[in-house]
Amino acid sequence: MFSFCSDPEQLGNARWMACYLTTGVHLQFYAAFFKVLLLLAITAPVALGFGFVGAMSARSRVAPLAWLGKIYIAVVRGVPDIAFFLFFVIALDQGFEYLRHRVLCPDWDQPVRQGSDFIVCQAAKLPLGTAPEWMHETYGFFLAVLTFSIVFGAFAANVLFGAMRAVPRAQLETAEAYGMTHRQTFWRILVPQMWVYALPGLSNLWMVLIKATPLLFLLGIEDIVYWARELGGTKTPKFTAYPHGDWRMWYFLALLVFYLGFTRVSEIVLGRIMARLTHGQATAGGEAQRKAAA
Repeated sequence: MFSFCSDPEQLGNARWMACYLTTGVHLQFYAAFFKVLLLLAITAPVALGFGFVGAMSARSRVAPLAWLGKIYIAVVRGVPDIAFFLFFVIALDQGFEYLRHRVLCPDWDQPVRQGSDFIVCQAAKLPLGTAPEWMHETYGFFLAVLTFSIVFGAFAANVLFGAMRAVPRAQLETAEAYGMTHRQTFWRILVPQMWVYALPGLSNLWMVLIKATPLLFLLGIEDIVYWARELGGTKTPKFTAYPHGDWRMWYFLALLVFYLGFTRVSEIVLGRIMARLTHGQATAGGEAQRKAAA
């Protein structure tokens, strides 16, 4: 990036480090931090949506719908995250390709499953082999977001289901006594009240989601863990012009600082949200606020 970086062997320590930290691969390392933040920004609301639908299904008066919601919560929560991630991404990818194969290649006369191989026509592959690299990366990121959302949506569903049951029954009965329908009671009384009880569990789930982002590395996505390992290692093709020793400890230390700083900011924001939600509520948090204001 700098004009004096043309010959690294002639540089002093400070200039050598400045050139080293501004190479193209390091810029990709810095961009990977944005990729992690983007994953969190997309996954959190989508997972919360999955969780809300799952919780509504689990408490539904329609038995098959309630069974479906409870099965979703139990199955996803009961499978180790790594096993689910490694399995579901492959299954989801093959499911998309199979549907495209059925639509785009109706004349295909060979079985899709041939032994241990999964073979579809070229037009059905996602993404196409001729697609640019950014499309391959975007598709992989999309699968990762969907998988994260489904996994953490099940945990969110369990939290929201418990929060819905924690709302005092007397409030719901009062709403019904005033003539509200079941739908009106749900949306006007139950849903606004449940967030006070759900936020502690959702806060913990958000922290777990932050800690789970290195699983992107296992899904083949070049995230910050991938780049830290590649750039910090001694035997790497990334830096033929800038040889160095084993610096992985320093790169992973940078990741440690990043995650600790991000979780601290999250704690502050979540604490303020909790204070706002408990204001005036008949909870321990609301009672503490009333005593402090007295």
